[in-house]
Amino acid sequence: MSEDSQAGLEGSRRFHIRTYGCQMNVHDSQKIANLLAHAGFAASDDGEAADLLVVNTCSIREKAENRLYTDLGLLREWKARRPGRLLGVAGCVAQQEGDEILRRFAEVDFVCGTHNLRLVPALVAAAERGRRSLRTDEDPTRARFELPERHPGLSNPTPGRAFVTVMEGCDMFCSFCIVPTTRGREVSRSADSILEEVRGLADAGVVEVTLLGQTVNAYGRHDLRRGRADAEGTTSFAALLAALDAVPGIERIRYTSPHPIFFDEALVEAHAALPSLCPHVHLPVQSGSDAVLAAMRRRYTADAVRELVGRLRAARPDLALTTDLIVGFPGETDADFRATLELVRDADFVDSYSFKYSPRPGTAAAERSDRVPPELAQERLEALQEQQRGQTLAAHRARVGGRAEVLVEGTSRRGDQLSGRDPQHRLFNLTAPAESGPRPAAEPGPRPGDRVWVRAVEATPRSLIGEIEAPRLQRSLRRADEQGHHVRL
Repeated sequence: MSEDSQAGLEGSRRFHIRTYGCQMNVHDSQKIANLLAHAGFAASDDGEAADLLVVNTCSIREKAENRLYTDLGLLREWKARRPGRLLGVAGCVAQQEGDEILRRFAEVDFVCGTHNLRLVPALVAAAERGRRSLRTDEDPTRARFELPERHPGLSNPTPGRAFVTVMEGCDMFCSFCIVPTTRGREVSRSADSILEEVRGLADAGVVEVTLLGQTVNAYGRHDLRRGRADAEGTTSFAALLAALDAVPGIERIRYTSPHPIFFDEALVEAHAALPSLCPHVHLPVQSGSDAVLAAMRRRYTADAVRELVGRLRAARPDLALTTDLIVGFPGETDADFRATLELVRDADFVDSYSFKYSPRPGTAAAERSDRVPPELAQERLEALQEQQRGQTLAAHRARVGGRAEVLVEGTSRRGDQLSGRDPQHRLFNLTAPAESGPRPAAEPGPRPGDRVWVRAVEATPRSLIGEIEAPRLQRSLRRADEQGHHVRL
């Protein structure tokens, strides 16, 4: 956990959060950190310095769940090294397993599911009194969204950027997915609440927001269908995007993860009409085989995906598309797998997150007996990833020589360069121009949260290498962009 600022909290009890899983889990950890700061705790990047450690869990795949159990076994020693330390488990595995975690691991002091994160301070207080607690009851209301503003003692872990939850839960019940069990049914926040949060983020210097939801573009759909959108304070997802686009200071809007069937014409058109809506869509298709998609209960066909991709690209020609894919789903044949490779090629995905099928308890697919042998699933995964690396490298090479505005996020994986992402969500590792010479003291180098114009000078399968443009050119490019001239790649 990178919540490092301790202003006003020195000498307080310290907490550390370990986070597994998706962006929703990362944001949930940020919410827990904020709640604990309001309860008088100080954040620590070092788990060994902490008095309280919370493991925020993911259960999408079996590997992440097993990692939790391994960690809890190792944390027995962590807890024993200092009397009074507390250990909690939150998130999806907590919601799924509940009291089983308390039964198996005596060192765990509390378990808190996804619906009750706001109760973490109360569970910590109970643990300090010697009481082990469990809260995994479901909450179908909006109470889960009623959280305090960011504590002034916490720095923004993502300068210039922020996650914003707009809805939680999923009503789709795909046969492979445990999310409806761990996150519950769809619940949408009021649009006014979302707008208020985003305005506050903009006032604090945030320029990019990522809207989060398990099926984020399903936002408000139940209220609209029932004619209760006004009463519930919700709207369509496209209308929400338009309202956020008008917030002064917000330059980039992203959203994840959408479901392909909820791309209505208004949402597609938003990508053409809204200046701050980034030219990137993460479109989880899971498979390119109609037979597998039907078995997954995805409710669309491969050709429907192709048609949607065509409409999105017609609306925004510079759109970058990424996806999620599962190989080795029960019953998947060689022909089914080839269909996935074909869809990945036809849609020209610039990147993908691909995994072998992992059976999850309580899901319909877990009951199937026609499992794909693990070694065959691994072969297919490697073939898919090899094709994707080729597509990614080709897409990156096509951009060499062009310019992009990059929002600096921090240091690169190697630690010797700055890195950040452009509007298409492509990762850039940044270098200073070779001929620039020493930078004047009055012109400090870019920092996380800054936006800089770069020229793409090299491509790799993972990222682009971007040379930072000189300050004078930075200013002229910014003016051109503000006047609507085409300067992005």
